[in-house]
Amino acid sequence: MRVRNKPWAKDYMAEHTERMVVEPEPLRGDWQSRFPSDQPLYVEIGTGKGQFIVEMARRHPDHNFIGIEIQMSVIAAALKLVVASGLTNIQLVHTDGVAVNTIFAPAEVAGIFLNFSDPWPKKRHIKRRLTSPVFLSHYQDILQPKGQLQFKTDNRGLFEYSLTSLSNFPMVFEGVWLDLHAATDGVEDVETEYEQKFSSKGPIYQVIAHFPEE
Repeated sequence: MRVRNKPWAKDYMAEHTERMVVEPEPLRGDWQSRFPSDQPLYVEIGTGKGQFIVEMARRHPDHNFIGIEIQMSVIAAALKLVVASGLTNIQLVHTDGVAVNTIFAPAEVAGIFLNFSDPWPKKRHIKRRLTSPVFLSHYQDILQPKGQLQFKTDNRGLFEYSLTSLSNFPMVFEGVWLDLHAATDGVEDVETEYEQKFSSKGPIYQVIAHFPEE
């Protein structure tokens, strides 16, 4: 999807460096210094315009949240939402979320959210899927013992691939939902902008899993 350029984005980000990080590697192992309180750290890879992470931060003031997004115009929109919210338990990172183990130290992260990631449907692009083994190995590096990976998508092909990839890695499934919005088990569902717009077109799939303890 082509993202429309926002001429104001760069300047706005520069005005709010207290909420925005553009060089994350030096903070590896020291992310708590960006927050008022030392609290469990949760990371959303591909945060979009920020609706999910802002609502999560509002519901869970005892957690710290980091949203990673590569598109400048998109993360600038998320930054506006974060600033307007007044919440201090959110930081945004403008970078590629490919090698998160260069951004976060071992066991620094309590949980990871992957919401509506690019499905990369062509076989030659399988390694780019955020639930492929190479990415799972990065998540394993940074997650605390039994730290959760929550993956949500409306793409059935990607979901089927992800179930296989997670199972083969292996990971331990805590829950699998084939129609999240019809679930009656009380699972928390904070919707993204994309989810609100397209959920009427078909089911939303979700899996929550963690890596086995050695």
